[in-house]
Amino acid sequence: MFTQVAQPLVYAEAVLARYASLSRMADEGALLAEFVRATAELSGCELSQVYLLDATHTSLGLSAEWLDGVLQPREAAELPADYNGEQLLQFALCQNREVSISDLSSDIHDISFLPRQATLWRSLLCVPLSNRDQAVAGLILCASRVSVDLQGFAGSLRALGGFVLDQLHLLQRVLRSTCEASPRVEPVVCSGAYGLIGRSTAMRHTYQLISKVLHTPYTVLLQGETGTGKEVVARAIHDYGPRSSKAFIAHNCAALPESLLESELFGYRKGAFSGADTDRAGLFAAADGGTLLLDEVGDMPLALQAKLLRVLQEGEIRPLGANQAQRIDVRIIAATHRDLSARVSEGTFREDLYYRLAQFPITLPALRQREGDLRELALHFADKACAILQREPLRWSDAAFEHLGAYSFPGNVRELKGLIERAVLLCEGGELRSEHFTLNLDTLPQAPTRSLRERLDQVERRLLLDCLHKHGGNQTLVARELGLPRRTLLYRLGRLSIPLGGSDS
Repeated sequence: MFTQVAQPLVYAEAVLARYASLSRMADEGALLAEFVRATAELSGCELSQVYLLDATHTSLGLSAEWLDGVLQPREAAELPADYNGEQLLQFALCQNREVSISDLSSDIHDISFLPRQATLWRSLLCVPLSNRDQAVAGLILCASRVSVDLQGFAGSLRALGGFVLDQLHLLQRVLRSTCEASPRVEPVVCSGAYGLIGRSTAMRHTYQLISKVLHTPYTVLLQGETGTGKEVVARAIHDYGPRSSKAFIAHNCAALPESLLESELFGYRKGAFSGADTDRAGLFAAADGGTLLLDEVGDMPLALQAKLLRVLQEGEIRPLGANQAQRIDVRIIAATHRDLSARVSEGTFREDLYYRLAQFPITLPALRQREGDLRELALHFADKACAILQREPLRWSDAAFEHLGAYSFPGNVRELKGLIERAVLLCEGGELRSEHFTLNLDTLPQAPTRSLRERLDQVERRLLLDCLHKHGGNQTLVARELGLPRRTLLYRLGRLSIPLGGSDS
């Protein structure tokens, strides 16, 4: 291969170096640019071009051009889109033969596809490039302003071009597999969606709040109905924040009795109590440097609330049986579906701890408040369930989406996820239909058999009962929240037959 070039050993080393540099290219444009640069330098030519056929093998396009030491793409209009009009290129492609001309003449050879220069092109080498299936997929062309025999470079350039085509195919496969693995990630919302799903106004507001607190040390209080994804948001704050390389630990404060919860959180020393045979680190210590999510913090016993307050204020813990406290660096994220301010009024939650936890509150929207997000969430959960079950993705009927859209989802996103996973299991064909979803009919909107006035009264009655329950029957607070004079509130309560105590008897 190298017998017709000067200094074969030096040339072979140069070719080997080009293989190494081409193998490091991470995208198609860089790979082709490096290829034409390498071709020009190896052949000593001022010009190098690479042409590639399209997928149909009917159109030839100029993919990269190296001219006088500079990567210099030409306008597509300067090159015929159809290679059948270029006899020299057609011959090399169709015959799969190298073309080497050491004495170019514009009167004899049609070289209009070469860039126009003040100094005429004198020699040319055109080498067909074959892919792994041995099909011609393009050309590498080099030209010089000096009359010189370039045939000796043909073999090495053909082999180098085949390697480039293999690399190009590999890069395209990687890009395609990446797009197929996450087909709905890119369209989701705006930049900074933190891996969460949803385009609604309510979720955009949530993303904005996350961006504000992400890189701060502040304690975050996640509030919202059950099933709204509080742990998912907490993990997003951890994963996209500065502590992502450290541990993320989640613990449900309502899952253990007080005695066990204390040792679980703070740990203990050997001999602290009967059965404590060894030292054991608690969750605070395990999460040192990372994030600890205290889920359902509203159910934490009062005695432990005082210890948690000290952790937040002093940044230190004292394991059970230990004589000295130890410093920790943990970001606390608290989550609850309860109204902590109401529990403070009831005396079941410490007021000082509430204000310390609510340093930066984020209230997650219920699914019924996330207009337009249900479809995207449903598609995501269905695809995920199909992947777990190792089955092909399912189609969705319009009736199935309409059926889900008519449901209020009291269990929010968690309920939606469970419904879809069950539907995927029930679906024996390739399409999800409305009959695959078992919905609680009690939560579906009533059929329009009553008058508008009756239906509005039902909505108003439900709203008033919820407010009365929230404020423990305190009519003054209810009137203030609803923006009504107290006399008007009493009138509406009487008209809707709601007892003054607020119970729905």
